[in-house]
Amino acid sequence: MNRRRSAPLVTESSQAYTFTRRAMVLGAAQGGLALLLGGRMAWLSIAENERYNLLSESNRVQMQLMPPRRGWIVDRNGQPIAINRSDFRVDIIPDLLKDEDRVIAELTRLLDLPPDEIERVREALGKAAGYQPVPVAENLPFEKYAAVTVRQPELPGVAPQRGFSRFYPAGAAVGHLVGYVGTANKEEYEAEKNPLLITPGFKIGKEGLEKTMEPRLRGKPGAIRLEVTAGGRLIRELEKQPDVSGRTLQLTIDAGLQEYAARRLGEESGSVVVLDCLTGDILCMASMPAYDPNNFSDGISRNEWKMLSQDERRPLNNKTLNGLYPPGSTFKPMVAMALLSAGVEPGEIVGCGGGYRLGNRTFRCLGRHGPMNMHRAIAKSCNTYFYAMGRRVGIDVISHMGESLGFGQKFDLPVVSQSYGTMPSDDWKQRKYKQSWTQSDTLNTSIGQGYVIVNPLQLAVMSARIASGRAVHPRLIGKGKIARALPFPAEHFDTVRKGMWEVVNGAGTAGRSRLELPGIEMGGKTGTAQVRRITGSQRGQSGAWKYRDHGLFVCFAPTANPRYACSVVIEHGMGGSRAAAPVAKDVLTYLFDKPKAMEALAGFEQSWGGTLAERMERRTNAWLAAAAAEKAASGGGR
Repeated sequence: MNRRRSAPLVTESSQAYTFTRRAMVLGAAQGGLALLLGGRMAWLSIAENERYNLLSESNRVQMQLMPPRRGWIVDRNGQPIAINRSDFRVDIIPDLLKDEDRVIAELTRLLDLPPDEIERVREALGKAAGYQPVPVAENLPFEKYAAVTVRQPELPGVAPQRGFSRFYPAGAAVGHLVGYVGTANKEEYEAEKNPLLITPGFKIGKEGLEKTMEPRLRGKPGAIRLEVTAGGRLIRELEKQPDVSGRTLQLTIDAGLQEYAARRLGEESGSVVVLDCLTGDILCMASMPAYDPNNFSDGISRNEWKMLSQDERRPLNNKTLNGLYPPGSTFKPMVAMALLSAGVEPGEIVGCGGGYRLGNRTFRCLGRHGPMNMHRAIAKSCNTYFYAMGRRVGIDVISHMGESLGFGQKFDLPVVSQSYGTMPSDDWKQRKYKQSWTQSDTLNTSIGQGYVIVNPLQLAVMSARIASGRAVHPRLIGKGKIARALPFPAEHFDTVRKGMWEVVNGAGTAGRSRLELPGIEMGGKTGTAQVRRITGSQRGQSGAWKYRDHGLFVCFAPTANPRYACSVVIEHGMGGSRAAAPVAKDVLTYLFDKPKAMEALAGFEQSWGGTLAERMERRTNAWLAAAAAEKAASGGGR
């Protein structure tokens, strides 16, 4: 039986066909992949060329900001008030640092770093990366800077640098005027998002003019392009773009007068303001005691801050702008202007028997002056005259004149804060206390007590406007123009000025403070302001310092052709003629005869135990030593 042979399932031709189809599929897949890769490479090399070049460049090149030098602050004559001086500092570059413990130990020895600073540096190094410097110490003496520099080869990662820091030649004398600079805090950085603010060594204005004029003083940073390895190691410096310094800020201040006034205040707590009567230029704005802005710029310790904040004389408070005081009798020249504007004749007589009776209450005068006209009432500071005349014209007339002469005003100045006090009126009392104005309120206001409170700058403005008859506005920056005339008769100003002349040069309350300069006379008005309610025979001339009366004085000179106006406030000085007028006398003497004024100051400082800076240093050291001893005694030193 013949068996039929079956055909093979796989033939040579079928195998060839299968292989050819598989090859085509694989080839197509490989070709598609090649096209895809080629297209991607073309996209990366052509369309994305610029982007990847930039990424490559950023890995190879780093930019390091160079802080700009801060603009100087100078006085009206170009004399420096705030400048920059050479600053030596030491930083650590994290990615260049080797053997951290050994390097930090060596820096501790060379720079005398305290434990808290060592802890800060270690913490900063733990968070830092790349070529961004970590500050170790700044404002170093050259000797310590040099000690690190010569050992730099042994200290990999340590970068001594020379830059600039802020310096205030007059120290505390300009503390409240210009403020100080410091390192930006987190909130300030978040507000700007400016990398310059976190650059080691860069500082911004924190107070005073340094803060308000920051945009003008800051300048523009420079930059250095550095070539680095992928790990951040420095290879070379590629390019350097210099910084642009901040612009110079010229003030109306007379730097010599500012420092003199601060030193002349001596151990007192108070202020001195001097204005140009014609333009309103502020020549002096001293507030003492004060802080040294150099200490704040370098970084103040907690103990020093505690000392300043706990001092009852408030060295952190700018008394010229934020100190508010009852003006006392320095208010009376303004009230006299109000009386004249209401039609009171300057020759009209009021009898002073020691006080003024209103209902069943007697408002006392400090003397029994007898018959008083306006001229004598200003000279003798007779309360009775102003009680009687103030009641006659009413509070509205007084309040309007007070506002016209600068009280209750907030002036347009580049300052951080300014307290403008109170020039009271019937409407003001209704808004403030929901009460009607009374005649007793008018009597108290007429002698600068009661609800009225002012700052020393407003007192100086009042004096300047009365002296010149012009609507001067105080200014700190720019060149002032002669102010417009006030809308009051010239004879009114003349009447009040003659009364103020009598205060100093006649039988008035400040005769001991007349200027000892040939042909130059000063007109003024003393004031004594209570700081607490006094009953019966009590006086605010004794007891604890904080309960004593304030002493105030306003003045102008020369009386023949007024050019300068001044206000002096001595906190708890117990009287204007006793404490404030002598300071004003010497300050105005400086403007007309500098050698004579400096000679007088030297005598005062010798009796006080040294210059302002020397006394401040001794006081600070004594306080810190006492604080350290107290801490050790309580167990805090263990």
